[in-house]
Amino acid sequence: MKRRYSRLRGTGGYLPPRRVTNQDLVAELAQRGVETSHDWIVERTGIHARHFAAPEVATSDLAVTAAKAALQAASMRAADIDLIIVATSTPDMVFPSTAAIVQHKLGIAGCPAFDVQAVCTGFIYAIAVADSMIASGAANRALVIGAEIFSRLLDFNDRGTCVLFGDGAGAVVLEASDEPGILATDLHANGEYVDILCVPGHVAGGQISGRPLLEMEGRAVFKLAVGVLGETAQAVLAKAEVDASDLDWLVPHQANIRIMQATARKLHLPMEKVVVTVHEHGNTSAASVPLALDCAVRAGDVKPGQLVLLEGVGGGFTWGSALLRM
Repeated sequence: MKRRYSRLRGTGGYLPPRRVTNQDLVAELAQRGVETSHDWIVERTGIHARHFAAPEVATSDLAVTAAKAALQAASMRAADIDLIIVATSTPDMVFPSTAAIVQHKLGIAGCPAFDVQAVCTGFIYAIAVADSMIASGAANRALVIGAEIFSRLLDFNDRGTCVLFGDGAGAVVLEASDEPGILATDLHANGEYVDILCVPGHVAGGQISGRPLLEMEGRAVFKLAVGVLGETAQAVLAKAEVDASDLDWLVPHQANIRIMQATARKLHLPMEKVVVTVHEHGNTSAASVPLALDCAVRAGDVKPGQLVLLEGVGGGFTWGSALLRM
């Protein structure tokens, strides 16, 4: 029997219209008595601006807009899709899944639709699952989305976290193919580090239990992220029997420019081969990688036939990578 593979057929992305610059955020925080500055934020993160969703907008709304852009790029209709996976840590509601809501908003029904929760690594997990389902014959055309409204999880009295995150969505369409598109994936998690990046709250008895705002030990996260991102990049390259020097592009999780630079150094890649959007997007968690990929594709930088490495790291602690032939 001929082996089945999955290939990427289209990308899409969406950012809410409200762009919040560092200066905007500094002014807002000053009213709360929280001191920071544009230079302080840029020096530590590389972030200049981020986008925040309006109060009436749901994560599924961002996801649908990105999905429609990806479908258009793939020259497909929503009815052509037979699998929907949404990676998110900010679902519309406890249940049903945001993927089921997206399915309904796209006007289709019947295909499997579910969420993946691996925080900032969520899209990498989701694309690995979709790739496996296509390879097994369980699906032919998959819509894989990363979508987040992290602004609603932020403590705006904590300058160490509230300046880092933004909202957005990115999507890709995968289709069954006789030729390899996703060459290899590599996924990991270690719950030992659950406390260094978390939102320790939940709903119980109709009330919020715990603290439903983001908490992060910045130094610990930075140190762990630099280490595991280098390891997963090397692991996925080894699985595909590809050398880092063959890479055309690295599309890393857009959390911190210093983490991205450290990963590039470990792979001996010049920063000219690294897709960087963190300066305009901030950290959009599961939306980060597909958003960055879509920006690079639409700018004409990432081209068909090129070798692209995607990687992410996030709360859980989770990390992983995917190697693609575009």
